[in-house]
Amino acid sequence: MSLLIALTLLGAQTPPQVQPQAIVPVAPPRLTFPIVWEAMAPLPYRTPPPISPAMSRWVAGELTRGKCPMPRAVNGRHSLRVDVAVLISPESTVRASIPRAIDCPTVEQYAAGMVSSFARNNLLARAGDGSGWYRASVTFDWPA
Repeated sequence: MSLLIALTLLGAQTPPQVQPQAIVPVAPPRLTFPIVWEAMAPLPYRTPPPISPAMSRWVAGELTRGKCPMPRAVNGRHSLRVDVAVLISPESTVRASIPRAIDCPTVEQYAAGMVSSFARNNLLARAGDGSGWYRASVTFDWPA
């Protein structure tokens, strides 16, 4: 049988009928771009998360290896702040975290992951459902 006949026969078969399912999309609260960081409420941590020396050492290592621009030392120390926009669901879980660009993708993603972890079971109850966008900041600090 030729390829053309085989393809014609395959195309002639009717596909099985699939019953459509009703899909109701749920749109998250909108975050407009550019993000107005100062307009977002701070992420309401129950207990503010500590940044450990090991976390700061990892960031320092990324910058020391030349993967990212090194911040200028002040009083013998380097300090790097990363802001993260966080979408909180009505159930008080993190649905999304978007780091503010600092020209260092590895550190941006590291900070976004840390904020998501810090928020787990560590958010204050809020009036209403409390869902929406919040701002968190992580500051890494290490000796020059």
